[in-house]
Order: sequence, then C-alpha cells, then structure tokens
Amino acid sequence: MNDLEPLDPDFVQDQLSRPPFVVISGVINVRDLGHLPSHLYPNLVTKPRLLYRSAELSGITEEGKIQLRELGISQVFDLRSDTEIEKYNTPLPNMEGVAISHVPVFQKEDYSPEMMAKRYQLYSQILDHGGHSFGAILRHLRDRPDEGCIFHCTAGKDRTGVIAAILLKLAGVDDEAICADYALTRIGREPSRAMIIGRLSKEPLFASNNEAALNMFTCRHGTMSAFLEMLDTKYLGVEEYVKCFAGLSDDDITTIRRNLLVPVAEPSLRSMV
Repeated sequence: MNDLEPLDPDFVQDQLSRPPFVVISGVINVRDLGHLPSHLYPNLVTKPRLLYRSAELSGITEEGKIQLRELGISQVFDLRSDTEIEKYNTPLPNMEGVAISHVPVFQKEDYSPEMMAKRYQLYSQILDHGGHSFGAILRHLRDRPDEGCIFHCTAGKDRTGVIAAILLKLAGVDDEAICADYALTRIGREPSRAMIIGRLSKEPLFASNNEAALNMFTCRHGTMSAFLEMLDTKYLGVEEYVKCFAGLSDDDITTIRRNLLVPVAEPSLRSMV
C-alpha cells in the first residue's frame, strides 16, 4: 500500500482498539509504552501504565479526563512551543488531580515547514534543543516511578517520538521494537487526517506541494532507524546524550532504568531481578 494514501477505516479502528493503543476521548494517537521486552536485561519488560505518549490534549473531553485518570496518569508533559499553541488555538486543558508541565522543546520558535520536510535535520534540532524538556520527563521517572505520566507534542510523532525512543533505549528495548512503535503513529493519527491536512494547507510550502503535505503523514520505520543511528554516532549513544544534554548522572540513569523495567511474570513490581 502507498503510505501516502488513506488507510482502510476498518483496519484503523481494529488497530486502535488493541494494545498498545489506549482510548482517551478527544485525544488521538495515545499508546502505552509498557510491555516491551528489554534485550539488554532478559526477562524484564517496560512497566505498563507508567509512560504514555499521545498527540495534543487540548481537545480532551470530560469523559477523556476521567479515562486519563483511570489510566493512572497524574502528570502531563506538553512539549509544544508557545507559538504552536497560539497558532492552532490549542491551549492547555484544566484537569483536576492532574499536574500539567509545559516543557517546550523549542521555546518560541515554530517549526519551519522546510525543516519539517527534512526529518534528519529536524530530529537533530530536537535533540539539540530538547535536553531541558526531556530531562523533566526523565527526572519524573527517576523520582516518581509510581505516578503515570503522558507526554505529547502536537501530533505525537516527532518530539514525542524522540523522547519515546530515548526512554526505550535506556530500558534496553531493541531498535526494531522502537522503530515499530514509531511507525504506529501512522495509524494513530489517521482519525485526524482531514484536520491535519487543513492545517498543512495554510503553510505555503505544503499548500503548493500536495505530496510534501501528504508526506507529513508518513512515519516510516527507516526514519526512526536513521535517527537511532544518528543518536549513536553524532551524540555517542543515549546515555551520553542524557548526561550531556539533560544533566543526568550515571546514578540517575541506573535509577531510571530500574524504574522503567519490571519482571515479565510480575508486571506490578519495580525491582530488577
């Protein structure tokens, strides 16, 4: 199938009804990063109901707020810039019992459409600018491992995909599984296809180039594979990255990894065996 074509609606609904996708009314592209096996630490998997990724939460319904809390989520990390929030009129929601931290990867800058069209350049910029934002999520995981959190950008693909990959790499999840998680955004975003095309049509580059606009829907396995290679070569690996850019120590990394992983047979436990 041409990955620029719309996906079959029945296929999409079937996939969205299955893990790792999670239902939060008014929010798209929500999934749990739990249950992924660590190839570096045998018999351990990423802890379920701890880390969730999604697209923006601004459209969450009252039912969705209840669902979010029922998932054990008590902390939201919003990676969007002020410019994006204003541009799309998508303010942060108010949710009783849920803390919201606005930790923009880019402070005031908006993505240029040209940069969005060049994934390698974009992802390198996200790594260069995202240390503070990603550090906030990592420190939450270090200090509050029993409090579920959700992190998101606008679509839940690029900035969200980068921090998801960082977290999964720290847990020792293999690259193939990380790439597979990234590719799921192609399905997760499909319900908002028309809205996203509408937004893109307002950007001159995409308005005049339909293929470039449709290309924004792609979440190719190879894109994440290239990113992970860049993380290893340009940034000397995930541990070196989070130490240099997020200010974490070796002890922090050890604690975060311990909190990320649970035994396969006992997913409710946090201790590594």
